[in-house]
Amino acid sequence: MVKIAPSILAADFANLERDIRRVESADYLHVDVMDGVFVPNITVGIPVVQSIRRVTDLPLDVHLMIDRPVRYAERFCQAGADIVTVHVEADTAENTGKALDIIRGQGKRAGVVLRPGTPAEAARPFLDKCSMVLVMTVEPGFGGQKFMEDMMPKLRQLREWIREGGLDCELEVDGGVDPVTCRTAVENGAGVLVAGSAVYKAADIPARIKELRG
Repeated sequence: MVKIAPSILAADFANLERDIRRVESADYLHVDVMDGVFVPNITVGIPVVQSIRRVTDLPLDVHLMIDRPVRYAERFCQAGADIVTVHVEADTAENTGKALDIIRGQGKRAGVVLRPGTPAEAARPFLDKCSMVLVMTVEPGFGGQKFMEDMMPKLRQLREWIREGGLDCELEVDGGVDPVTCRTAVENGAGVLVAGSAVYKAADIPARIKELRG
């Protein structure tokens, strides 16, 4: 079954607890952490993840769009993240591997993220340490962008490697996911869909989550 991970980036931060409860029928809660260095925007940090953890039982899917995430991986795990994904572009390959080991050592699910200009091959050395690979279908840093359909060959390649390796690794897509593009993503191998505006701007949020699942 396709899993849906609503992104709180599209929520009302003045009413964050309310908006988290509005998506309780989803599978994960996607938390975008931006530092203003790796991406040109700043969002939330460790204290907000701690607060979110107290008000939901949904697994927290924490996407670290930060420079050198190895420095903070353990603290985000301790703050309540269930899944922590790090960008391969944000540090050296050695430190990316270390970050994944830290996350796994905390008993959490680890993953890598590829921004649009990064080839599938960049994730391959880390697949045996990953419970998730996230393919960005927009440029990271801002919500509300258009879905990049030309990322689908990358998605198919990753799905093939995961299948060939018999790996227990989910393939996630983030960016421009809506009731139309979700079908494209799933047909090309995605099993987890991050959706922000498509969920939070819907008149009936539970119905929209069900629609995206297909």
